[in-house]
Amino acid sequence: MTKKMNELDPNTPVLVGVGIIDQRTDKPSEVKEAWQLMADAVSASAIDAGATESLLSDIDLISVPQGMWQYTDPARLVADSVGAAKATTVFAEIGILQQTLIGDACERISNGEINVAVVTGGEAKYRELMAKITQTEISDTHQQAAPDITLKPDAELWLKEESDAGLAMPVGFYAIMESAFRHSKGLSIEEHRDSLAKMYSRFSDIAADNPYAWKPMHIDADYIRDASDKNPMLAFPYTKLHNTSWNVDQAGALLFTSVAKAEALGIPKEKWVFPVASTESNAMNCVSQRKDLHRLPGARFCGEEALKHAGIKAKDVALLDLYSCFPIAVEAYAAELGVDLNRDLTITGGMPFAGGPLNNYVIQSTCRMAQLLRNGSDEYGLVSSVSGMMTKQAYGLWASKPSANGFANIDVSVQVKAETTPVELDCSYEGEGIIVGYTVLYKGPEKNRAIAVVDQPNGNRSVCFNGSLNLMTQMEQTEFCGQKVSVSKNRFSLI
Repeated sequence: MTKKMNELDPNTPVLVGVGIIDQRTDKPSEVKEAWQLMADAVSASAIDAGATESLLSDIDLISVPQGMWQYTDPARLVADSVGAAKATTVFAEIGILQQTLIGDACERISNGEINVAVVTGGEAKYRELMAKITQTEISDTHQQAAPDITLKPDAELWLKEESDAGLAMPVGFYAIMESAFRHSKGLSIEEHRDSLAKMYSRFSDIAADNPYAWKPMHIDADYIRDASDKNPMLAFPYTKLHNTSWNVDQAGALLFTSVAKAEALGIPKEKWVFPVASTESNAMNCVSQRKDLHRLPGARFCGEEALKHAGIKAKDVALLDLYSCFPIAVEAYAAELGVDLNRDLTITGGMPFAGGPLNNYVIQSTCRMAQLLRNGSDEYGLVSSVSGMMTKQAYGLWASKPSANGFANIDVSVQVKAETTPVELDCSYEGEGIIVGYTVLYKGPEKNRAIAVVDQPNGNRSVCFNGSLNLMTQMEQTEFCGQKVSVSKNRFSLI
């Protein structure tokens, strides 16, 4: 059910402008650094809204999620560049959901605290990569200013026990969760690898139709599935093309106003896209301490609350973009939502192909969602958000028409905490156990180390490793989830 435009509360938040910027050149000395791309995206969002100078100077809030750069208050650099002198700046550290910034901005507008807000982010990692390749010296803006507001996560994203076993990069954590998902579905290793490759090949087709994609081209499933010189295995079963592409020069900006402000500025209503619900779980539970490694109660609660607020079912969502840093993020969210993996699960082409600027993809995908929703239909669009090792979960639900229930910003952390008691880790344990998730990590083209999460008979867990080449080869050919092993502190072996 929707509400007529003339019945809207004047404080109703509305997305009126989107800006998507990318740059690609082999001359890194001639291109912009990350904050400048963000500033360009903000300017582009105002142009998109059709009200530039007055709108930019009226910005009350600029929020930026942390990236790979070293800026201390990037929102201030952006504010100074676009003429937003009165803007409050927000800096969200790694571990804060991107959707949190979107939901908070919309809530503050809804509460009448502010009238105009921007959420922006971006990276210039391709510039950095080309500088290294061409041996070109480049420099970034040095900044020491503190932001007005800093958002920090409440806990760490991984544990010492996980690091001690050899887990260091996200790909290893996600590959372990992937194995648990495969086992839960009763798929063979080969069946599962085929399904992942088919899904991501379809993503590449969608990217090929996305004018803002970093790699707009079809890629065959077999090429994605199997390791090669240009597509190496990183953590079984993930090759490079199962992973996000973060060596990109991309930025995005979302420009929000109240309905009253949009009307006062004469922003055309065909530009308006309505945030219906922002739902998030900030209950932090590290990977090896999750009862079921592949399940996400937070994503289930978030999805249920967003859909309930709109009075719709998952099948009513026409446009869906599931965070795709690794395939398990797509599969797990789809499972918790109850949507078929055979439907289109991205509108951008996903992070390996559309591009995945670190900690900014949700802004990029939401920009694309707004563009697609502006066709005047009654469609809904749902964008998922991930933080850490799927540690936090969130959704943004969007519509081209206003919701009868207005905008809702919902935190389900209390419900999630009640359902997710962490499993205790005991890496001093010696005895038998059962593998519940595993991967084989690679160093270059070579197998380097097998990592396994092992259930102990008393209900505790071990995070273990093994460096045997023969065993690692077996683990890529035969399902080891459910396999009984011998554990000695943080090492495991076959019985």
